[in-house]
Amino acid sequence: MSGVSGAAGRVLVGSVWATLDGRVADAGGDLDWVAPHARSGAVLDQRERLHTAATTALMGQEEFERSRAAWPPVAGDPTADPRDRAYAGWVDAVEKIVLSTTMTDPGWRNSWVLEVDASQVAAHLRRQRGGDVLVLGGGVVARLLAADALDRLAVVWVPEVLGGGARLFDDGLPRSRWLPTGSAVSDTGATCTTYDRVR
Repeated sequence: MSGVSGAAGRVLVGSVWATLDGRVADAGGDLDWVAPHARSGAVLDQRERLHTAATTALMGQEEFERSRAAWPPVAGDPTADPRDRAYAGWVDAVEKIVLSTTMTDPGWRNSWVLEVDASQVAAHLRRQRGGDVLVLGGGVVARLLAADALDRLAVVWVPEVLGGGARLFDDGLPRSRWLPTGSAVSDTGATCTTYDRVR
């Protein structure tokens, strides 16, 4: 993916799952509504496009802990989908920045814990050299949307309405315009859409 650049070159890409009513988790914080769609080809292809361009992963503590538990064993699993093995290898090796006020030891190589505002971290990363910064998880993506700090937004829209829970688009966001740059419908009905921020 190309054609968009951050203020100093690095592209900040938010990757998130959301329901039709804009929820990134249900009222209990669960993500079980993601599972039926996570194995579809369109979803795996979108994830592959995003991570191959990225040299830094930025996430909150919950997303980090889920990833730390799930992905390292997959990298060496010969029965896993090759796209899963590639992603597992990438997330294991890549620079990982975790936003947390309680974590002290991340327990995963190339991981750093920062107790600062997400928009400050984003601004710092944008000034560095390197590939894209892939922002993983609804909470951090929502915070960076509120700060108008994302250059690209990749959403897997799940055809469900949760009716409650954390929202991706909360009231009070700064006005912005986005250009759809790619879309694919999975065999489960989820829609993978990518938008670039128009500045």
